[in-house]
Amino acid sequence: MKFSQRSRFAGNVIEEEDAFAADLVRSGKQIIKLNRGDPVAYFPTPKYIVDAYIRALKSSKTGYSFHAGVPELREAIALRHKKLYNLDVGAESVVVTQGVSEAIIFVNSMLVDTGNRAVISRPYYPLYLSGLQINGGAPVFADYRNGEIDVDLLRRRIGRTKGIKYMIFANPSNPTGSVMERKTLKEIVDLANDLNILIISDEIYDEILYNNSEFTSISEVSGGIPAVIFGGASKCFDATGFRIGYALIPGEDELSLEIKKTIADYAKMRLSSNTTAQYAFADAIKDEKNHRIAIRGMVNEISERINFAYDLIRESRRMDISERPRGAFYLFPKVDIKGMDFKNDRDMIRKLLVEEGVQITRGSGFGAQDNIRIVSLPPKDILELAIRKIDKFLDRHSR
Repeated sequence: MKFSQRSRFAGNVIEEEDAFAADLVRSGKQIIKLNRGDPVAYFPTPKYIVDAYIRALKSSKTGYSFHAGVPELREAIALRHKKLYNLDVGAESVVVTQGVSEAIIFVNSMLVDTGNRAVISRPYYPLYLSGLQINGGAPVFADYRNGEIDVDLLRRRIGRTKGIKYMIFANPSNPTGSVMERKTLKEIVDLANDLNILIISDEIYDEILYNNSEFTSISEVSGGIPAVIFGGASKCFDATGFRIGYALIPGEDELSLEIKKTIADYAKMRLSSNTTAQYAFADAIKDEKNHRIAIRGMVNEISERINFAYDLIRESRRMDISERPRGAFYLFPKVDIKGMDFKNDRDMIRKLLVEEGVQITRGSGFGAQDNIRIVSLPPKDILELAIRKIDKFLDRHSR
């Protein structure tokens, strides 16, 4: 049987070596996994959130729920954005999804036809590109480093391009840890307004900030132009397995209203997100006191670990990193792959697994083939062991 052309875009570079790594584990090899940004592996979901889940289970909140999300959660999300960003919206502006991943898939499916384009900040989260391409779209890249995008260069790249449906970026950034400057955000908003382009801001890491960073939500500078904000339980609430995300559409213009309706229509196709997890997440958002304690403790530890790992990489012979992360929990150093005896960066990742038992993610999956992504969530001793193994491995394979 011949599969559809779009099926070639299915997959996720972050998980592409998981089966290979699992085979190595079964053969007796120990693997240090630095490929997946799952905080729960090192910071267990806080007890107050687990207790909220148990309460929901005991209350038999286990059936189908409203396709766009239970009212309690949609209201809690709207209130969260009101308190954090002074965004005055109601529950009707929120559609609950199965993680941000589903929100990305919904938005691309509803907006993109073959031949359309979208602006994607680069380096990018892999699903931004595959979600676009699987619907027949093509990217226009906006290079994003040190919290800035060269908006004049982006304007030239867009040029006379027709059919641009949206622009998307992650703030804070996965994979670089950049936090976008307010001035840059305002310039992007002005460009989007000039060209009548929808803005999508993935703010899933909006409370994981350190190194004196200041976060600005797109809602604070958008001035009412159509925008979509992604968020969820996975990162800031340390509950990745809940698979609860959301799309918040703050505008009341005609396009924004149509986006709300159509995303909700897509949500009807899968009936509902995890009902029990929705109630638990709603309680977690409302429990501000316990959330403050939990997020502060997690971020303080992540900050120590990522700065420790950053300093180690700065001492490396074979990895180069200039941008100190200010948000999320990733490092994205450069590697001179052309000066080494690898076929490509995937070959490098596989050989690293076999020879040193360290799993990271190739940079080409994020649009930067001369980089690697290292998840910096493990304790310092594991990070030090892994980074020294990577450096030794790269040194051994240098020409």
